[in-house]
Amino acid sequence: MKKFTLILFFALSLVVVQAQTKTPAQPADKGQDDQENLVKDYFSQIMGVALSTTSNVKLFQFVYDWIGTPYHFGGDSKKGIDCSAFTKELYSKVFNLTIKRNSREIFSMVTPISREDLKEGDLVFFKIHSRSISHVGIYLGNNRFAHASLRGVAISSLDDEYYGRHFYKGGRLLDVFKKQLEDTSTDTNTAAGSQ
Repeated sequence: MKKFTLILFFALSLVVVQAQTKTPAQPADKGQDDQENLVKDYFSQIMGVALSTTSNVKLFQFVYDWIGTPYHFGGDSKKGIDCSAFTKELYSKVFNLTIKRNSREIFSMVTPISREDLKEGDLVFFKIHSRSISHVGIYLGNNRFAHASLRGVAISSLDDEYYGRHFYKGGRLLDVFKKQLEDTSTDTNTAAGSQ
């Protein structure tokens, strides 16, 4: 009887251990959604921006990868970079768009918008110790923006006295490119139709 009780005890223990280690099967896309939500939560905490379901995780990953890169006027690599090169690199890698290299030239490519209308991915322009645009960054949300400052690539706030005082305007580049693409496709279709 002792042997039978002992065998029964081991068998039940084995069943309990197996039941505890099994996890219910989850659909693959639910697991992926959970992972993406964890990534968004992580970036939200680090960058001080509430990421929504529509947030561009690629944008936040790019910024995160560059944080702390030293500032170097004229630089364009992880060894050292300036504000316009950082913006150019971000737009190339995140949005697959080629923009100009200088903050004033970049401003010529945007639709100007007010601070209140800024959205994730818009550009923010500053006139720092100058009458013309001298600094550019990328808006992340919650009045926060990423940029290459003298401290290196960092995230700052438009609510900071310094940046609030020197803020000039926001700019939306993507709308301008969409219009150019639409105009190009219209021109192509018109040219094809006239042949």
